[in-house]
Amino acid sequence: MEYKLWINGQWTESQGGSTMAIENPATRGTVAQVVDASRADVDAAVQAAKTAFYDGRWSKLTPGARSNAMLKLATIFETRVEDIARTESLQTGKPYAFNALGADMPFAVDNIRFFAAAARDVHGSHAGEYLGGFTSIFRREPVGVVGQIAPWNYPVLMAIWKLGPALAAGCTVVLKPAPGTPLTSLMLAEMCAEAGIPDGVVNVITGGNDAGQALVEHPDVRMVSLTGSTETGKKVMATAAKTLKRVHLELGGKAPILVFEDADLDLVAAKTTLGATFNTGQDCTAATRVYAEKSRYASAKEALVEAMRAVKVGDPMDDSTEVGPLISARQRERVAGFVDRAKAAGATILTGGQVPAGLDQGYFYAPTVICDIDQSAEIIQGEVFGPVITVMPFEGEAQAVQYGNDVQYGLAASVFTKDVGRAMRVSAALEFGTVWVNDHIPLTSETPHGGFKQSGFGKDLSAEAVGDYQITKHVMISHV
Repeated sequence: MEYKLWINGQWTESQGGSTMAIENPATRGTVAQVVDASRADVDAAVQAAKTAFYDGRWSKLTPGARSNAMLKLATIFETRVEDIARTESLQTGKPYAFNALGADMPFAVDNIRFFAAAARDVHGSHAGEYLGGFTSIFRREPVGVVGQIAPWNYPVLMAIWKLGPALAAGCTVVLKPAPGTPLTSLMLAEMCAEAGIPDGVVNVITGGNDAGQALVEHPDVRMVSLTGSTETGKKVMATAAKTLKRVHLELGGKAPILVFEDADLDLVAAKTTLGATFNTGQDCTAATRVYAEKSRYASAKEALVEAMRAVKVGDPMDDSTEVGPLISARQRERVAGFVDRAKAAGATILTGGQVPAGLDQGYFYAPTVICDIDQSAEIIQGEVFGPVITVMPFEGEAQAVQYGNDVQYGLAASVFTKDVGRAMRVSAALEFGTVWVNDHIPLTSETPHGGFKQSGFGKDLSAEAVGDYQITKHVMISHV
């Protein structure tokens, strides 16, 4: 199929943009052709969003009206989940049954419904007398036009994480999906129109870095929201600073799993393996660094190797598949590079570390466990973004926390222990936006998701996300 741009509520021809092929990473075949948007295309999308914002067709609707349109969007989306999930699998390599349809789609529908409800939450507005003879009113108002840049690992789900709170707040949006995975975002835009969300409120431009740069630079964009790598986040922040845009960044992660001597190792193995291999490990909250108390270190390694070897890697359209390919040849080279350099530096590959037998057509990589590594090693400190975990020993709580915090990232972490006091102490000491105890990776629409340190700032999910797309206005009224 060939896709156009979605601007001002309709499919729109490009103004000078070229085309890009969308690849299926499981087969290397071409799925579709999309536009690589030009600066003129970006400007057209931003102008449509700007007009839609200032004439009030969305921002001036009652919260109830916005909520009803978003609820209708959720219903439309829910009726099409099989088609959306199939398209998501084709462009990403996600296992259709296990990942795209079984996990992403139900969560996406729930996210839309949550943000539809959040649109009616007006607790941010209040009034009071703080100076004699005056009444102060505090209003929560939408930021304006928002440029949103979504990642390739959860294309439609994270498009919803961005659109949902922005629409609930009353903003208008120009969404740019990742270059290789735009198809489900385009489908979502068309569904927004069907749900009655007015023309110009949701616009989707496809393309590469030039289109993204044009969106971040555009003077009429008031806020930029990015989910991506830490390096990309730094570039976006530097560019946005030139026009003092508000910036929302959800960036890289390097989640530690702290396994204390009283932990249930069967539970550790099951939860860590799922956290390390779900979406082929291409998840910023993925379980990556296992630290096991010295007395349980050998047993923990054995349990993890057994669990990782049991994971079914294969055809994304096979219902028994748990892990599909990595997103691209480049990503597989990146993952393999981390592993190969660790091995060359003296690390031991306990399992994996190679392309699985019989799966050399797509970009597959075997679930991998590595040990005999130093805390300062590249594979400990850098984000691999693949189905790879490292295992190291520690002695005592203080060292566990030290190792856990000793990376530039601060997105997610896990603690495995039966001691409630220890769980409370350690989770408080870890510098991460989310800390799970005796689990890894579950999220809900009500719980905020976002990081510390170089994992960014701002929140996805929860009512906090809506607040990121609002500004507070103080109106002070004299009684005279």
